[in-house]
Amino acid sequence: MPAEGLRIEQTLGSQLQRAAGSANGVRFVDGAERLGRLSYEALFEQARDVAGALRALGLAPGDRVALVYPTGPEFLRAFFGASLAGLVPAPLYPPFRLGLIEEYQQRTAVMLRACRARAVLADRRARRLLGPCVELARPQLGCLTLEELPVGTYEDHRGSANDLALIQFSSGSVSAPKPVALTHAQLQANVGAILKVILESYPEGADLTHAGVSWLPLYHDMGLVGCLLTAVARPAELTLIPPELFVARPALWLRVLSRERATVSPAPNFAYALCAERVRDDELVGVDLSSWRLALNGAEPVTPAVLERFVARFARYGLREEALTPVYGLAEAALAVTFFPPRERFVVTTFDREQLTREARAEVCAQGQALVSLGRALPGIELRIAGRDGRELASGSVGRVLVRGPSVMSGYDGLPEATRAVLCDGWLDTGDLGFLHDGSLYLVGRAKELVIVRGRNYAPQDIEHAAEAAAGVRRGCVAAIGVVREGSDGEQLVVLAERRSGEAAASERIADEISRRVTVATGLVPAEVLVLDPGTLPRTSSGKLRRSEARQRYLEQRLTPPQRATVLRVASALAHSHAALRRSRRQAPD
Repeated sequence: MPAEGLRIEQTLGSQLQRAAGSANGVRFVDGAERLGRLSYEALFEQARDVAGALRALGLAPGDRVALVYPTGPEFLRAFFGASLAGLVPAPLYPPFRLGLIEEYQQRTAVMLRACRARAVLADRRARRLLGPCVELARPQLGCLTLEELPVGTYEDHRGSANDLALIQFSSGSVSAPKPVALTHAQLQANVGAILKVILESYPEGADLTHAGVSWLPLYHDMGLVGCLLTAVARPAELTLIPPELFVARPALWLRVLSRERATVSPAPNFAYALCAERVRDDELVGVDLSSWRLALNGAEPVTPAVLERFVARFARYGLREEALTPVYGLAEAALAVTFFPPRERFVVTTFDREQLTREARAEVCAQGQALVSLGRALPGIELRIAGRDGRELASGSVGRVLVRGPSVMSGYDGLPEATRAVLCDGWLDTGDLGFLHDGSLYLVGRAKELVIVRGRNYAPQDIEHAAEAAAGVRRGCVAAIGVVREGSDGEQLVVLAERRSGEAAASERIADEISRRVTVATGLVPAEVLVLDPGTLPRTSSGKLRRSEARQRYLEQRLTPPQRATVLRVASALAHSHAALRRSRRQAPD
């Protein structure tokens, strides 16, 4: 199907209504690998019922509704129900780990206030644990399940493309998550650009996007926009796997891909590393990955070694090496900004490390720092590299990555100063550092996370990659931070690394090996290497390391592992929830 045959509606609700005329829908995988299914037709009817109920509750177009659901049909009903009613859904991550329940409740309360939610919709389990959050944030209509909504009659809401459609929280890897305000037009522009690139790359394949598989959380932009909204716009069959199932059993992702003959499935870099490292051959009996055309890799730095390992590990199962497609994007641009050209093998280029760190220049050389090309900007999106003064830099110069286009956010909701800090004349300062080479984007790190020692800029990812190679270190669980110590003449490098379970006695040996590997790889000697218990480093809801928070905890000597989910702690959380419910009932009018 050529790209010109693609029809993108003005609003998300209209797009779902159009999808309801197809035979496709969404499938849901459970722990026993059984499939449930919800057709787009049935989803549209159920979402209309939810929309009527939300209006009967007293919500008006433009009101914000927080959604706290795991992956499943309830999220879809609540999301599209809110959209059809003219409301603004704000998906938040549900409580998965009881061991961090107090921290979760505090962060969720902050986000509820930030998005100005008038109501919270959640499943029964989440609602029990959300009690203290709701009590702190005080949304006007409280927290309800879909079953508790009043019966209402759906009335068609004639929304506009410029109406606010979504509050999507930024990743929060550098600072606290911010509420990104996106209109229907901005979301639909990004969805349309993604599908245009795919369809124009495969003009002979009308059914290329007929089947997608995703384990990505629906509260995350890559899962919501990149998978669900693009599937509805196509409309395509989509199979969803709960994220916690993938983390526990990575082979499940590949088995479902094979069984559904899926063509598109995205994931962050760590997922490909996890599969290459943990999936056994006996878990892949009968698996055939030859239908997988687009294995999109984004949401975090894409590393050459992981791409190579994944291809080498699964080529025998029919995986095409050109399926691995590096991409770049961020919540503030709805999702996608660049795509590496589909149907082409990914490109890894080696640059002079000294020139990158000292001169902020990218010079190709035989040995040095290998970086993955993230491709070119999507249709309608402009991309440029700017210096500190905001002026555009020439190709090969390292600077801040700026983006402009129809999918760039209106701003951070209710945060004018934060918005002015990143938006100027339509250009979004992504906070990422990178350069253009042969017209393609390469990233070197985050501006706020650089470790600067004696005038040289070191990307934390390079240091962390070297440290992860040490025996006994948990992959993806290393944070490199810069610290200015009292009496020192500048910033020094500190490496925080989580050890694997059972390696407590080897901490000294692990620290020595990390120091040696980092020095060999970067020429920088760590001032300190701190080996931590598993689960100590703080992460965002999507699993990214929160380096700034880790640095703050290090300075305050608060780097401790999460508390265990004891019966007393769970009982305490439930008691708070029940107490809040009793108070709300006493305060409710007759």
